[in-house]
Amino acid sequence: METLIVQPENKEQLVALKAFMKAMKIKFQKEEKPYSQGFIAKMERAEEDIKAGRTTKIEPADIWNLSCCLTSIEQSGRKHVY
Repeated sequence: METLIVQPENKEQLVALKAFMKAMKIKFQKEEKPYSQGFIAKMERAEEDIKAGRTTKIEPADIWNLSCCLTSIEQSGRKHVY
């Protein structure tokens, strides 16, 4: 059988879909993870970096000229800018 992904646009549609599936004895499950595991892991690593002070401050005036910050990033041993 196929698996369908249904995306109701409002609560009324959600309630109606659930009622229909229950009435038709169609199995369904609720999934609340809108993000992939890879993305979640990357965000958790970024939060750990922030808590540990592994960050690089970029002044608003330099936002389009990141070469000003590359030296400090390289010196810190960081491989990514979050």
